[in-house]
Amino acid sequence: MQAPTAQIKVDGKELTLPVMIGSEGEKAIDARNLRKDSGYIFYDQGYGNTGSCESAITYLDGDNGILRHRGYPIEQLATYSDYVETAYLIIYGELPNAKQRQQFSRRLRDNAAIGTQMQRIFEGFPESAPPMGMLTSIVSSLAAYYPELATNNFEKDLQNFDLAAAMAISKIRSIVAMIYRYRHGLPFIHPRDLPFADNFLHMMFSDPYVAYQPIPEVTRALNLLLLLHADHEQNCSTSTVRMVASSGANLFTSIAAGVCALSGPLHGGANVAVMQMLQSIHDEGDDGTRFIQAAKGGSKSNRLMGFGHAVYRNFDPRARIIGKACDEVLTRLGKSDPLLDIAKNLEQAALKDDYFVSRKLYPNVDFYSGIIMRALGIPTDMFTVMFAIGRAPGWIANWKEVASNTKGRIYRPRQVYVGTPKRDYTSMDQRA
Repeated sequence: MQAPTAQIKVDGKELTLPVMIGSEGEKAIDARNLRKDSGYIFYDQGYGNTGSCESAITYLDGDNGILRHRGYPIEQLATYSDYVETAYLIIYGELPNAKQRQQFSRRLRDNAAIGTQMQRIFEGFPESAPPMGMLTSIVSSLAAYYPELATNNFEKDLQNFDLAAAMAISKIRSIVAMIYRYRHGLPFIHPRDLPFADNFLHMMFSDPYVAYQPIPEVTRALNLLLLLHADHEQNCSTSTVRMVASSGANLFTSIAAGVCALSGPLHGGANVAVMQMLQSIHDEGDDGTRFIQAAKGGSKSNRLMGFGHAVYRNFDPRARIIGKACDEVLTRLGKSDPLLDIAKNLEQAALKDDYFVSRKLYPNVDFYSGIIMRALGIPTDMFTVMFAIGRAPGWIANWKEVASNTKGRIYRPRQVYVGTPKRDYTSMDQRA
């Protein structure tokens, strides 16, 4: 069978380009030789139609609302798995057996503590420092504190990958808990021999003489929240990790770059915007009805946050899962939240109103994640650092793909220059 090709005509010359077909039927025109053969490049602002890599980690079909990690549907993982097991799956490609799970969990527990020298970094920040600003700085310092795991030599770094990967996931969790404690003037709490989610809640909420008592419903909710954010294909932060890794950078440095990308309000800050919107509606004494009408009327100050997605043209499958979990968590914890009632009104109105349906503005995962974190006692300004804990496995797995590709090349996008054409230098007395 002849391999499929694509033909384009440039300056009267017809070019034949190979066609790549992914394991789920995704098709891509291979344009790697286009500039060499024609002098042209493809212009694709924001890379929305550009495949920058081949990856075996996550499959996302935005038109049909499908998300799978290593072939496993997100719905099954959310029902039967937990964050640690899903992290292992994303990083290593297969679900762990009992021994592998035990070893991985042990590495996470053994590397949870933050050394005394590293703790002093916190003292350089004001207590009002933005959490994401602190996280980017402290995560990047891991390369300095553990240079044997961050040599900027792929061969050496891959030999120590198991330890570095577990250390990154575990220490990011501990750093986030310490950021919370530091900003609230509370003493740091050392990790204990507890499951991943419970250990985080312990480091966040224990008092020096009163240990946090795990609540099964809270643990389940946090596990689900982290699991649903574990990876999401080539999003802004993940593609940033791959770009930095393509230069030969070590795992910690590449992850730090991902954290920086995540800090933007159009990426990791989306659920913060949702909470601000819901709070504003509540403060206005509205149940969401007036807000919906204003949003339909084109009001820029009544923009509906948490609806629609850059990739999904259908319902975000994570939103279905987390929306149901949100109800269950609040019910089991005996908490009512007026913002959840407003969120439900917005969701139902948007799903039934042709204005939103015709535009395929369905709720995304950010729409409900903030309400769950709010129920768990996590303040709004900590939402994005929580996102970073969840996304760490995806960043790690993508770094590993880049580092393991012996035929890889440094990422170097092209551009279309629209500046001033060539001109000659003029002396100072000749300038207007």
